[in-house]
Amino acid sequence: MNTLKCPVASSTDAQVPLIIYLDFKSPYAYLAVEPTRKMLAELGVVADWRPFVLDIGSYLGTAKLGKGGKVAEQSRSKEQWSGVKYAYFDCRRYANLKGMTVRGTVKIWNTDLPAVGWWWVKQQESLQQQCGPNSLMEKYIDAVYAPFWRREFDAEDIDAVEQVLIDVGANVEGFRDYAAGPGLQANAQFQMDAFDSGIYGVPTYILPNEVMGGEAGNDNDVGDVAGAAQKFFGREHLPLIRWYLQGQVGERPDVAYELDDGDQIMADPEAPTDSTLPVYIDVKAPQSYLALAGTRAMAERQNIALDWHFFQGQPLRQPASWVDGEGRGAMHRRIRGTYLGQDIQRYAPHALKNLYVAERSSAPALGLAWVKALAAQGQDVNIGDYVEAILLRFWQQQEDIDSSASVAGVLEGLGLSVDGFSEFAAGAGLAALESSESQAQALGVSMSPTYFIGTEPFQGRQHLPLLAARLKL
Repeated sequence: MNTLKCPVASSTDAQVPLIIYLDFKSPYAYLAVEPTRKMLAELGVVADWRPFVLDIGSYLGTAKLGKGGKVAEQSRSKEQWSGVKYAYFDCRRYANLKGMTVRGTVKIWNTDLPAVGWWWVKQQESLQQQCGPNSLMEKYIDAVYAPFWRREFDAEDIDAVEQVLIDVGANVEGFRDYAAGPGLQANAQFQMDAFDSGIYGVPTYILPNEVMGGEAGNDNDVGDVAGAAQKFFGREHLPLIRWYLQGQVGERPDVAYELDDGDQIMADPEAPTDSTLPVYIDVKAPQSYLALAGTRAMAERQNIALDWHFFQGQPLRQPASWVDGEGRGAMHRRIRGTYLGQDIQRYAPHALKNLYVAERSSAPALGLAWVKALAAQGQDVNIGDYVEAILLRFWQQQEDIDSSASVAGVLEGLGLSVDGFSEFAAGAGLAALESSESQAQALGVSMSPTYFIGTEPFQGRQHLPLLAARLKL
């Protein structure tokens, strides 16, 4: 067998319309395999599936379980642990829909060996063959993923990797020598090249030759250039990727974790039965603005009442500048920060200013408390209209929302009374605001938007299809 030649990670001259990066130790990547395959099969598209090995410890700290499943070693902050716990909870939620198992890992695994096995398999089939049903690569990916997430596969054991190759019908003659030398070296070089080109997480999708800006329905110039590779991190982008692969026909879709008819959607017996969906947003978080239209549309379709709450979250971080000699973790955060800003602009209906504004104020939340108080008094008010007006004032009109006067102007523009608002803002409003902030903290709200069914959190607007399905039950 020939020595592996790894392709360039961000190659714009790839002879495939889509490049996909996965890592076996990512549960989100695991969940992306099935819907990605389904999309490719429906469109008749050939993709180039590639392994990417995450260096999780460099940006998320490390942890290892000891006897009894308790943490024996760890270097994570409280915030990092919170993110990890939510990620596993979120992945299990979607895995359960498919009857899949996702168990927390006992440590951060080194998945270089399964990646080398992946490259070994890729050499035994053409790209066309690799994307076919029951291909060697398809069988290899499945034979590693499912046992790994059941804790039945040792990703650092060469015997385990070789056995998988044998089980799927791959030629293993010379594999051990390959894995110990040229294959391992070639994979290491590929990982460096991929990371240097901006691949930092999985699943990542690359559209090599698509133009992302300027299409109908999106006048936002995000700086995309014809012929440049475009990157999408996360399976929530599959609706938009599909739209591009189909030639940009029809309405431009938003992010979403799409559901299938066969998904096992179960009602939560502890969830409220009043068809009310609490929504927590930071009005100065661009994700809140992007979630507004979809959230209100979903609620209207499903006849769901939205219970809006404002909280003051952490500002979107300005990507750090490149520093000579920066470590892997710093580089990861810089690449991720740059991508996040670009991704927000990609989905925005117009170019967004002040993405990284740090100032937060209580004025919009006091206005929300006032509108809720008016509603409690029996007045005919639409709380969602106030939320929308505040978001539009800041993000679309680029006007002040940090003063009582500016909020009063929004209220008057909606035809609402502001008599007594100043006194309310200095008294009962402050008490209501303190109670709301305490509630958000108690629930662990840190991301905008966050939705709740009972005490179950959903971070991000990509969950809207599942929220609608769950609440419909």
